[in-house]
Amino acid sequence: MQAEIITIGDEILIGQIVDSNSAWMAQQLNLIGVDVARITSISDSIQAINGALDGLLPQTTLVLITGGLGPTKDDITKHTLADYFGMKLVYREDVYAHIEGLFASLGRTPNGLNRAQAEVPEGCRVLFNNVGTAPGMLFVQAGRYICSMPGVPYEMKFIMSNHVLPIVEKELIRTHIVHKTILTVGVPESELSETLNDFEAALPSFIKMAYLPRPGMVRLRLTAKGDDENLLRESISAQAQKLQTILGDVVYGQEVDRLEQIVGEMLVARSETISTAESCTGGYIAHLITSIAGSSRYFMGSVVAYDNTVKMNQLGVNEIALANNGAVSEAVVTQMAEGAQKRLGTTWALATSGIAGPDGGTPEKPVGTVWIALAGPSGTSAKKFQFGNDRERNIKKSAFAALDMLR
Repeated sequence: MQAEIITIGDEILIGQIVDSNSAWMAQQLNLIGVDVARITSISDSIQAINGALDGLLPQTTLVLITGGLGPTKDDITKHTLADYFGMKLVYREDVYAHIEGLFASLGRTPNGLNRAQAEVPEGCRVLFNNVGTAPGMLFVQAGRYICSMPGVPYEMKFIMSNHVLPIVEKELIRTHIVHKTILTVGVPESELSETLNDFEAALPSFIKMAYLPRPGMVRLRLTAKGDDENLLRESISAQAQKLQTILGDVVYGQEVDRLEQIVGEMLVARSETISTAESCTGGYIAHLITSIAGSSRYFMGSVVAYDNTVKMNQLGVNEIALANNGAVSEAVVTQMAEGAQKRLGTTWALATSGIAGPDGGTPEKPVGTVWIALAGPSGTSAKKFQFGNDRERNIKKSAFAALDMLR
């Protein structure tokens, strides 16, 4: 089943607000097996609304519209839809009683503009809004369901959750969609694709795989579509298990797992602690670790040693090592990790030193060169990485590479 989403609002088109409504609606539709073919943002105008409706894809069965419903004169969606479908506006006493009840709960009385909200196109199905005054409206035209909802996020979510999604599941759903997401770290998309070439070729026709990269990581999303939900779930679980077997330690979790969360759980299970000594990552590793609730059980602290004097005075890095090797070197990053481990008294310590960019590189150490060291109970290991030219991506890649070394 195919759906389209139309968001109405000049404030979206001028970048004043971000269209979070569409993302949320698409997520909810996906969970019940509805494919979103297109998301369109248009202006608050009769021509734009009519044009969007005229341009719907032939296969589209469900259309979700948000915005332009309210008590003010610039909210034109209701009138435009009524004209488009050849309907007149009619006053609905039950709609007005609903509005009065909402106002009464707030100790207020509706005004004339609110009364006008009780006028709805005569052929629509009213979707009562318990958290706002503008009702949703559902039009069914030649088997196509077109639903108009307020653009206020919490009002839209109420109408979607309590009216639209149940209607779609009861009256429109014909197929199911099941997803399984495998999370990988440290291997580029191109290498994963080469490794998984035979796996992809052997997938059943009803299962597809997508590569969703981010700095230092790639999500592998398996999607199964069909009529038998139980069969889909069994099949996709079996394929996910094969995928994890092929990739081994490259996989760090599933679905919405976070690498910093997984590492934290491992530290708790082992009753161990971690500290960081960060140069090029500027405290980003510490930020990731402490973004997890309960991280105080295993995270002791961090030294952001950007300047060499801090590396020497706070971490005990040898001045000779700095002079002979430079800050971005195995010798220095090793001493940084060991200094943090000793001075903060932790089981493990991670250290980073690199050239995040966009400048500062040399022919011997180009931008993106990063050394990462891990000090632990059995000694210290260090590894050199060569990332790209983008500063923000380099910082994130370095942090995730460090956490993966600890994992």
